[in-house]
Amino acid sequence: MTLEITTPAVLFPTVSLLLLAYTNRFLALTAIVRQMDSSGEVEHEFYQVKNLRKRLNYIKKMQYFGVSSLLMCAISMLFLFLQMDFIGKISFGISLVSLIISLLFSLLEIQISLEALRIHLNHNSENEEKK
Repeated sequence: MTLEITTPAVLFPTVSLLLLAYTNRFLALTAIVRQMDSSGEVEHEFYQVKNLRKRLNYIKKMQYFGVSSLLMCAISMLFLFLQMDFIGKISFGISLVSLIISLLFSLLEIQISLEALRIHLNHNSENEEKK
């Protein structure tokens, strides 16, 4: 298989946009954490804090593997430029694996985010019923 220097270059815009999306998710999550205050309902708050910790951990991993993917992509291009094709292919493969891992963590974070919304909606509906 021949790998041209332009092949890894195709990933640059994709990974860059992905990292921007991850950063936006992180910033949104930090805003939620900063706005949290104690409403006195310990069980609800416990699940929300637990959920937020998981999400922050996954976002950290998403960003780590996303940046690793971009870095390995650049390294792959360097090796291909230096006509070290085998090492370039290996670097590109590592880049793709890092991107896949990053996307898997993104899926997990989305699931946790949906669970947080479910908890919040259940909490709100319980409060509505009490009124």
